[in-house]
Amino acid sequence: MNAVERYPAVPLITNDPYFSVWSCSDLPTSSSTRHWTGERKRLEISVMTADGSFRLLGTGEAPGAEVTGCTVEPLLTRYTYQMGAETAELTFCTPLLPDDLDLLSTPVTLLRLRVHASDARARILWHDDICYNGLTPPPMNGVGEKRGDLYTAMMGKQKQNVLGHSGDGICMDWGYAWMLSDSPICFERQAGHTALKLEGSLRDGELWVLLAYDDVVAIDYFGYPAKAWYARKGKTLPQALSEVWEERQGIIERCERFGNALMEQAQRLGGEDYRALICASYRQTIAAHKLIADEAGDPVFLSKENNSNGCIGTVDVSYPSVPLFLLYNPELVHAMCRPILRFARYPVWKYDYAPHDVGRYPYATGQVYSLKYPDACNPLCDPVGLDGVHAPYYLLSENADVYEEKHQMPVEECGNMLLMMAAAVKADGNDRLARQADDLLCKWASYLAQYGEDPGEQLCTDDFAGHLARNVNLAIKATCALAAYGYLCEKTGRAEEAKEWREKAKHMADSIQRNADCGDHTSLTLDGDASSWSLKYNAVWDLLFDFGLFEPEWYQREIQWYLMQERKYGIPLDSRKTYTKSDWILWSAAMSSGRELQRFCAPVARYLRETPSHVPFSDWYETEDGRSVSFIARSVQGGIFMPLLRERWKQG
Repeated sequence: MNAVERYPAVPLITNDPYFSVWSCSDLPTSSSTRHWTGERKRLEISVMTADGSFRLLGTGEAPGAEVTGCTVEPLLTRYTYQMGAETAELTFCTPLLPDDLDLLSTPVTLLRLRVHASDARARILWHDDICYNGLTPPPMNGVGEKRGDLYTAMMGKQKQNVLGHSGDGICMDWGYAWMLSDSPICFERQAGHTALKLEGSLRDGELWVLLAYDDVVAIDYFGYPAKAWYARKGKTLPQALSEVWEERQGIIERCERFGNALMEQAQRLGGEDYRALICASYRQTIAAHKLIADEAGDPVFLSKENNSNGCIGTVDVSYPSVPLFLLYNPELVHAMCRPILRFARYPVWKYDYAPHDVGRYPYATGQVYSLKYPDACNPLCDPVGLDGVHAPYYLLSENADVYEEKHQMPVEECGNMLLMMAAAVKADGNDRLARQADDLLCKWASYLAQYGEDPGEQLCTDDFAGHLARNVNLAIKATCALAAYGYLCEKTGRAEEAKEWREKAKHMADSIQRNADCGDHTSLTLDGDASSWSLKYNAVWDLLFDFGLFEPEWYQREIQWYLMQERKYGIPLDSRKTYTKSDWILWSAAMSSGRELQRFCAPVARYLRETPSHVPFSDWYETEDGRSVSFIARSVQGGIFMPLLRERWKQG
């Protein structure tokens, strides 16, 4: 093979948490394609030429073609093949263009096959397991038809149970898969197995296919059955597919232009390794979300906490992802904050700090983290079964006692919300949501002013590490968040309030530095233990906003210390363990100078290329052997874009 980029899993279809298909092996022909959870979702592609039949994707009877190239770009994945004397190119394009929310939210991936042979024919089988969760095929319905010059076919379960489950490691179990092309497509039923099948000749050596999924209803949004954003005014999926088909060549060209510009920026800033990290994280980050419209028509951008607990709209999952969206469409950051602000106003949320989440995907019906279940083994998660659906907690009164406070993340989530809101305002100048929510933001800033300087024993976003008292990185977040609220006050015309909050933030920063100073680095906790340390990634906001909370020498000292702790596959998260988080490494890297960025990126890119864990880009992994610990296909990899964000904001 020549010029084959090695990724632990290669993105093929990456639209949303359910409509997600990957090649999870070194060769696209050595195993079945899979959902990010690992469940089999078979898409098989083969080509017939004068030299015989060749398999390009998935398993099957035809011999696998020789793979001569694999490139993963921000919006495209491209394979090249040698088939006897002929060559082929297979491209998958999921058009997640950030400036076109209608297209971004349309659940469609474009497939383009090019074969350099005069008489080539193609065969595509899209198996019915895309339509159900688990391994047992249910009774299926399907139909194919011709509309003008185009063929379409769809399939789905006979018994539809829309929004019929909620959880983490589960797949779509309702709705309909669609295929559209100008080559014949049919719904095929054989001995209890069903699939959508395309068979036809390539026109001028080229074949286009649209693969799509209609989830009917995407999210239960506080009782409102919300469809995907593109369908907010009644547009149907077939109508959307017709539009995409007419613009298919232009869409791919737009995606290529966007991707090329992004790759050039990343390469210029951080070299080839940073380019590879950007390419691996772009589609994954966006595809871990669902974009809907609320009842008022405002956008709501809901993450799914993949491979963790399945929470929806988790604040400390949104927080690390925002650099990508601040760069390319800050409205999506406002749209992340909107559901949290809404839930925080329901009577059941009677606390002075921000919520952690708004439910469990696809139910945005009230926080589920830290629910009170006295008989549960794990008080952090609801013991409802895999297909269980949570109660509508948002309907409860202030008398309801459903949450365990000791398992909340009060400083974490208050800081996250204030920083995200301020960053979105800085990025696009739109302070409408911040003005509407000022009473909540002020309450959360006041909470941080009281409890953030020296946090008590509590969880932070790195909750897998357990409770920790006097967490320096958490205190730094609180400090930056107070300054961020001061920024919001300034932007909304309250200069005196802004000054007061900035002074509080500076006082807090000085206190943290005194208590955690270890000479050549800053300790893990505020007791100043010189044997401890941690990545102080939250401090990057001080530089992004130019708050001046910490001196340049402090950053230089921290960066040099981090680089001294580097292992084969990256810098550990802190002194307690050898595992790390790739998003936090890149946030920390953004605090360094340009020449040091490449040193941060190199071991993370090495992990991406060498990890034995064939899963979509895992953000939690071991720095010594490169194995994924957990957390795959998650939105937090938007944090990889933090160095690009700092560079953009430095340039004004």
